[in-house]
Amino acid sequence: MGKFFVSILKVIVAVVAINLLASFLYTRFDLTEDKRYTLSEPAVAVAQKFETPVIVDVLLDGNIPAEFSKLKTETIQLLESFGSKNSNIKYNLVDPMEDSGNPQETVAQLQSLGLQPANVTVEENGKVSNELVFPWAMVNYNDQTVKVPLLKNKLGSTAEERINNSVQQLEYAFADAFTKLSIEEKKSIAVIKGNGELDDVYIADYLTTIRDYYNIGAITLDSVASNPQNVLDQLKNFDLALIAKPTEAFTDQEKYVMDQYMVQGGKSIWMLDQVNMEMDSIYAGGGEAIAVPRDLNLKDLFFKYGVRINPVLVNDLYFTQIVLASGEGNDSQYNPLPWFYYPMVFSQNNHPINTNIEAVRLQFTSPMDILENDYQKTILLQSSPLSKTDGIPRVVSLDMINQQPDQETYNNGNLPLAVLIEGNFTSMYKNRVKPLKLQNTLEEGPENKMIVISDGDVIKNQLRNGRPLELGYDKWTNSFYGNKEFLVNSTNYLLDNTGLINIRNKKVAIPLLDVKKIAEQKNKWQLVNIGFPVVLTLLFGLFFGYYRKRKFTA
Repeated sequence: MGKFFVSILKVIVAVVAINLLASFLYTRFDLTEDKRYTLSEPAVAVAQKFETPVIVDVLLDGNIPAEFSKLKTETIQLLESFGSKNSNIKYNLVDPMEDSGNPQETVAQLQSLGLQPANVTVEENGKVSNELVFPWAMVNYNDQTVKVPLLKNKLGSTAEERINNSVQQLEYAFADAFTKLSIEEKKSIAVIKGNGELDDVYIADYLTTIRDYYNIGAITLDSVASNPQNVLDQLKNFDLALIAKPTEAFTDQEKYVMDQYMVQGGKSIWMLDQVNMEMDSIYAGGGEAIAVPRDLNLKDLFFKYGVRINPVLVNDLYFTQIVLASGEGNDSQYNPLPWFYYPMVFSQNNHPINTNIEAVRLQFTSPMDILENDYQKTILLQSSPLSKTDGIPRVVSLDMINQQPDQETYNNGNLPLAVLIEGNFTSMYKNRVKPLKLQNTLEEGPENKMIVISDGDVIKNQLRNGRPLELGYDKWTNSFYGNKEFLVNSTNYLLDNTGLINIRNKKVAIPLLDVKKIAEQKNKWQLVNIGFPVVLTLLFGLFFGYYRKRKFTA
């Protein structure tokens, strides 16, 4: 009997020694197939920058639905991984509704901070209830706080897909937040003006979002007529130029300045409408308006880079909705109706820019031809397989809502709508007469990249009482689209030199429990979990008693 207790004592001493050693020599082994607990090098690099405490408040404590418990577990494990790389990164679990005397007031306060809740339907024991969950984290560093959304919704996704999408973006979401807090020198973005671009109020939400990463300024191209060299010199102080829905043609001189800016290394995002058509024109015209081409004098510029935007309209059976009123006065009703000229564009997940994003809403967009040349071109957005083109000029009428579309004619789909162009940029004026004289011009430039989107409204946020709403939110249908995430990802990709954006390509697969099987086998597994340990204890007691009796009566 003495040898038995000595063996037990040795085991206890060994366990204590191993735990003490582990506290000094900490390491982790990631045995998952998708390596979801192994941080990417860019994420590690940004996490290691902090020399003072970073406190992450995770708002997923308390009684939360099962699917959010999995998200909570994955979030904690990820933050522990970050903490293993930098001990200054710590986390707290917070129940935002704990000790809340007035839940409605608490919810309103959280929403005023931009923390939108998730409304979850919970079914338990045949009873259905709705619960509000705040799937957010707050990263606090010095006197700064960055919000991190933990839940990733995608249109039509199942509960399992929603959790997979959410876990897949966690590493990037936290690495992105750490980047915002650790930026020491911001890059600069120039908002191009002078050719009838969107007013600032219509791009306000996008600019507010990227202000955490970048400095923002404005450059007016119509000054090229009086002092082109000064405009180019000012423009070269910016890392990226943003051209948001110009409505007036560029002069050859303005085009040459932009050409030299890009050839000399400036990144750019072009959002262009080749067709002049607006919903406001249709409403003002009594339900119809004529769509006509819009000449921006940019065809030869983009042709040089292997892209041609065709002045026709994309008509897509994967559409978003518009809202029309019927009735008068107090009897008015607002009905969401299909609008085939507003495509709902689902991501191909073929690039870090568009991986795991919500569907993007485009308005009166045009298809692009991709031409063969030395530049690498990646199609970031394209129409659905069930789409076609409508030529212009044409009358666009609200009557099309009442007409049944002929699906057999929708056989010219997968039309490119947004393209990334990369390579060593060459001036379109190479071996040509220059429209004006500039100093230190180049005909062959370094490695560069730009994005062309054939819709100027992709960046346009709606207004309510004159104030900008979130980009991608449609106040008429209360729907959210992925426009802002797509554009922010595009900007970060063009300007990111750390490779952080590539974390978005990481794929994970989270095995979830079968809810139906849980309900069917609930009693069985409760009995196993509760009864089996009791039976095992009784058997051990009987065996030990029998052993002692035999030992001491022998």
